[in-house]
Amino acid sequence: MLSTLRKIVQEVNSAKDLKTALTIIVQRVKEAMGSQVCSVYLLDPETDRFVLMATDGLNKRSIGRVSMAPNEGLVGLVGSREEPLNLEDAASHARYRYFAETGEERYASFLGAPIIHHRRVMGVLVVQQKERRQFDEGEEAFLVTMSAQLAGVIAHAEATGSIRGLGRQGKGIAEARFVGVPGAPGAAVGKAVVVLPPADLEVVPDRAVADIEAELALFQRALEGVRGDMRSLSSRLENQLRPEERALFDVYLMMLEDASLAGEVTTIIKSGQWAQGALRQVVTDHVRRFELMDDAYLRERASDIRDIGRRLLAYLQQAHQTTLTYPDNTILVSEELSPTMLGEVPEGKLVGLVSVLGSGNSHVAILARAMGIPTVMGAVDLPYSKIDGIDLIIDGYHGEVFTNPSELLRRQYADVVEEERQLTRGLDALRALPCVTLDGHRMPLWVNTGLLADVTRAQERGAEGVGLYRTEVPFMTKERFPSEKEQLAIYREQLAAFHPLPVTMRTLDVGGDKALSYFPIKEENPFLGWRGIRVTLDHPEIFLVQVRAMLKASEGYDNLRILLPMISGTHELEEALHLIHRAWGEVRDEGVDIPMPPVGMMVEIPAAVYQIRDLAAQVDFVSVGSNDLTQYLLAVDRNNPRVADLYDFLHPAVLQALRIVVDGSHAEGKPVSICGEMAGDPAAAVLLMAMGFDSLSMNATNLPKVKWLLRQVSLAKAKELLEQLMRIDNPQVIHSALNLALRNLGLSRVINPAATIQA
Repeated sequence: MLSTLRKIVQEVNSAKDLKTALTIIVQRVKEAMGSQVCSVYLLDPETDRFVLMATDGLNKRSIGRVSMAPNEGLVGLVGSREEPLNLEDAASHARYRYFAETGEERYASFLGAPIIHHRRVMGVLVVQQKERRQFDEGEEAFLVTMSAQLAGVIAHAEATGSIRGLGRQGKGIAEARFVGVPGAPGAAVGKAVVVLPPADLEVVPDRAVADIEAELALFQRALEGVRGDMRSLSSRLENQLRPEERALFDVYLMMLEDASLAGEVTTIIKSGQWAQGALRQVVTDHVRRFELMDDAYLRERASDIRDIGRRLLAYLQQAHQTTLTYPDNTILVSEELSPTMLGEVPEGKLVGLVSVLGSGNSHVAILARAMGIPTVMGAVDLPYSKIDGIDLIIDGYHGEVFTNPSELLRRQYADVVEEERQLTRGLDALRALPCVTLDGHRMPLWVNTGLLADVTRAQERGAEGVGLYRTEVPFMTKERFPSEKEQLAIYREQLAAFHPLPVTMRTLDVGGDKALSYFPIKEENPFLGWRGIRVTLDHPEIFLVQVRAMLKASEGYDNLRILLPMISGTHELEEALHLIHRAWGEVRDEGVDIPMPPVGMMVEIPAAVYQIRDLAAQVDFVSVGSNDLTQYLLAVDRNNPRVADLYDFLHPAVLQALRIVVDGSHAEGKPVSICGEMAGDPAAAVLLMAMGFDSLSMNATNLPKVKWLLRQVSLAKAKELLEQLMRIDNPQVIHSALNLALRNLGLSRVINPAATIQA
């Protein structure tokens, strides 16, 4: 059954629309199960009824006409109970309902399985037979497996239709809404620009072109390029391969002839599709046909075609790179956004970001928050390859993307954008004012930096120091490890920009979701692998060069603080401190007279929470990285949108761990700060202040909002609120209670200006 399942899913996956996909499903499942009827009912969210959308065996005229509520009929029972139903004699069941137009009175046995996608019931898959018999366990298991596999495919086909402005019945719809996870707060109205990962055929979007001749010429150049590559490869390997093995290159060259694959691509380009889209269509079609073949040798040919497709695409993308245009109000969309993609958009044109993969706490989302760009992450159901050039609205507060928005929705979000602009302007007035509560408590607000642009942004917003300078950013922008001299120049620039304010430089923190192209770390589970201090302790030559550069850069400024990431125990801390002292000794021997800077450690691993006093005793300060600490405490990968809703820094376990860290650090007489994204959340900042954190470090964009809110409350009120919330055992209730308390104090304006639209 497994290969049957695979074939059906592949065939359905390549369907051009929902109607075609459903037709394939009912035909193929009916064949595979040897039943007389197979039907698909989909739940219409507007009417809350299960509508017959495709059938093979029932009267075709009943499609779209027959429907039932969740409390009606056997289909309604399967959908509402969310479990399969296997009946020998359907008509004798109390919930059986007869529809004359289907002609289904002839069928006695009934087997139905719910189609569920991300907890949402989408519909019901049904098979029926004339004779009275119970479907066996294997048949039931097959249908359940099939419906689970098809749920995502149906959701994707449905989404693709809605992108084109078509509903389930193929009728026009004004707009479609796709839900991801909030990446960076704010709203944006603009045009989608889809950025493709290099040479990945599956994600190439459709794109209509006016200049067909230019696309044809482009494709011909790509063909010539690949042909040339094949010939040179063949001659280079002449002495290493037998003639029959080299014949593979002749097969490739044959496929590139006009009568074969190339000819089909040319035909599609002539219909108005761009070369990359035409290539994707043809290659996907050929690959699917070969993969469905029973002969193992022929099935393997699918990978040859895929390889040719990738080679041709690489040439096409090379030529296309220079022609990518960014309109005003660009909303950048990609399967997985990268910092370099953001950097390629001309200044002033980028208004929003959408990433299909990643979550609100992945590296690019943190970057987006620092830049103040509204972002939606983890929009896994968005058929992004279809949306290039169409109008979009993104809501970074709720993690929503709207395609083909109506005029009313545009006006509403345009108002939100304007309101945000005015709020930011109003908060700018706070720049020179200290962050002091109503009862006189002083709370220093620092910034997280990494990019040069962060410096100006931080100074404009009145930052009082740098709580986290991400040294991996300069490492990520190079094609090799930067030398000591190069690092020294970068660090000195940062220290000079903020002098005399303190600058906390975290030692190289790579691994997890932060990769260096020239130092790849391939692991099954990178977040629990070789990352942070583990990498640099294993490579003291990298660590020592970096620390020496930091120390030399601080000469004459004396505002450097060194921070060690991912410490899990005293052994790592002692080893790192030993290397820092060694580097300091070397620098002093070279004649650079600098005092030993304060050295701190990050609490990101739960083990450090429970050893906090032992660790704090050995350092000058403690800093909590709330992003990773939350991830590890809750066992939630923060880059996985499927579990993004479980990632919550207001979870009771996280709040209790933070309190343990503050109390333990203070017991050893050491100051403790927090530099994760939690510190930049205005509502959470109230609780952190109440816990006793000595400073908060955040992205510069959020600093004015946090300052405004903390200046409106008293420390006594914040402590009272914290004590109430620490008694609650549910994170959702904590969020609601916190927001309600702030609203009652008239302090919710900095939290979510788009809330009214949701109402």
